Amino acid sequence: MAAQKHHSLAFKSLIIAAFLLFHCVGFISGAVATTELQLSQHNQGQWLLLLNNTGVVAMHMALTNRNTVLMFDQTGSGPSAYRLQHRFNGRRCTGSRDDLQDSSCYAHSVEYDISSNKIRPLRLYTDPWCSSGSFLSNGTLLQVGGYGRGSRSIRYFRPCGDHLCDWRQSGRLLRSDRWYASNQLLPGNDRVIVVGGRRAFTYEFVPKRSPNEGAFDLPFLHRTYDRNAGGNNLYPFLHLSSDGNLFIFANRDSILFNPRQNRVVKTYPRIPKVGARNYPSSGSSVILPLDYKNKFQKVEVMVCGGSTPGAFRAANEGRFLKGLSSCGRMVITGNKHKWNMENMPGPRLLNDMLVLPTGHVLIINGAKHGCAGWNNARNASLQPYLYTPHQKLGRRFSVLRATRIPRMYHSSAILLPDGRVLVAGSNPNNRYTFRNVAYPTELRLQAFVPHYMDRRFHHYRPQNVTVHYASGENFGVKHGEEFGVGFWLDRKPSKDLEFNIYAPPFTTHSISMNQRMLKLRCRTMATAGGGRINALVEAPPSPDVAPSGYYMLTVVNDGIPSFSQWVRFIDA
Repeated sequence: MAAQKHHSLAFKSLIIAAFLLFHCVGFISGAVATTELQLSQHNQGQWLLLLNNTGVVAMHMALTNRNTVLMFDQTGSGPSAYRLQHRFNGRRCTGSRDDLQDSSCYAHSVEYDISSNKIRPLRLYTDPWCSSGSFLSNGTLLQVGGYGRGSRSIRYFRPCGDHLCDWRQSGRLLRSDRWYASNQLLPGNDRVIVVGGRRAFTYEFVPKRSPNEGAFDLPFLHRTYDRNAGGNNLYPFLHLSSDGNLFIFANRDSILFNPRQNRVVKTYPRIPKVGARNYPSSGSSVILPLDYKNKFQKVEVMVCGGSTPGAFRAANEGRFLKGLSSCGRMVITGNKHKWNMENMPGPRLLNDMLVLPTGHVLIINGAKHGCAGWNNARNASLQPYLYTPHQKLGRRFSVLRATRIPRMYHSSAILLPDGRVLVAGSNPNNRYTFRNVAYPTELRLQAFVPHYMDRRFHHYRPQNVTVHYASGENFGVKHGEEFGVGFWLDRKPSKDLEFNIYAPPFTTHSISMNQRMLKLRCRTMATAGGGRINALVEAPPSPDVAPSGYYMLTVVNDGIPSFSQWVRFIDA
């Protein structure tokens, strides 16, 4: 981990030795923001081609705290680019015709090393097609469900530094088949809730409270199921509220659910505008950044895109209906709840929504017509949209530079520690198919480079960010405690200096599970000479606000983010 461990006494002494100790607001109050005009003039971003062939379609993608990226696909889509030496049963793979048909002779998962831009094949033991995942507090990816024998599987991937780690298949199984289910890490004890799935109107936990614990019925999933449209409540949107309750959105409806008591706390109004938002209509959703200024008590979710009524049946008949362009925002805390609606620059479905280090939302990938499913969409959405939550209504969306590579069904996108967005995948075909189809299987790997990474902003960018844990806390920062953040800046910090932490998600099928950003409070800040700045930052107050685990910490100066460093928050 990039964080450096120092004793709190030594760190405080360093601050005192600088002869300048200020409250953060006082320290930066004299600075003047100068980049807003520049950002408005040059905000298109750039696209970079990183690899011509990842070997495996990135149907699922996740960033690990070792700065590697897991990508994996269904095992039944045909031979990948990576041959394995042995089958599941240990028999050697040869060049025979049988081997060419044996999925266990090929890797369907890879680990991508960001710094070296290289791929390492991994072995999957069961099919994770349309599965879900959550990172545990030690950085392990818990990955559950899938298809066939994989529908009840529990898999683990613990990232390592020697590039020898691989998938581990648990001997335990889920209680129900989980195909197109969603995951959310809950506060405390690395407990994950798994919600829904095809023909699964229940939820369950991993790990179980007892060996006999089963799945629990969730009537909300029965009510939101659309039998004539492929479900429209699969891959429900899950967001953890700051009170520890779970926001669940499916089709057009949503509830706040207490998973400890198996109780619906409140039912929210239906999102306006006709058309569903969940799979196979496949819009997307984020929880907007939580902020220390309101003690993390204002929790607001956003839902964008999806398909119009009848899109699923029409697509099966070869007709592709225009998708939804509407977005809804709603504060889920407090007592008054209303969806505030606005429109994207165009219709969109199969889209990913990512929270950038600046707190803005990037909407990327997808299509303009149709719905999810094999070859069920047309007219690729090539231009990303940037959404600025705090701008005035009507000025929040901007259109960014277009890619030349369609990213349709089974594509994905994730944020990297250096601020780029990794984009991969796209395969609307049930096999690897590279010709004579509307949208061939896509194996190229790209990075979208937002405008804030441009060289002209380097003199605003905080450099060499380091994280300092307290004495004796070698494994992380306890909730509610202070920790040190050091960085270099060749000018006085802006009045808009922020310390943002980001929980990297597990991304698949337009869903970024467990994605979360928090704006933390800076308690004190001081210069240490030569442009070095040391700050004391306050950790999130509880696991309800920020479940224990690894987060990317970014120092944002006047809208320009540093490269992120990993920080781990642990239960007190």
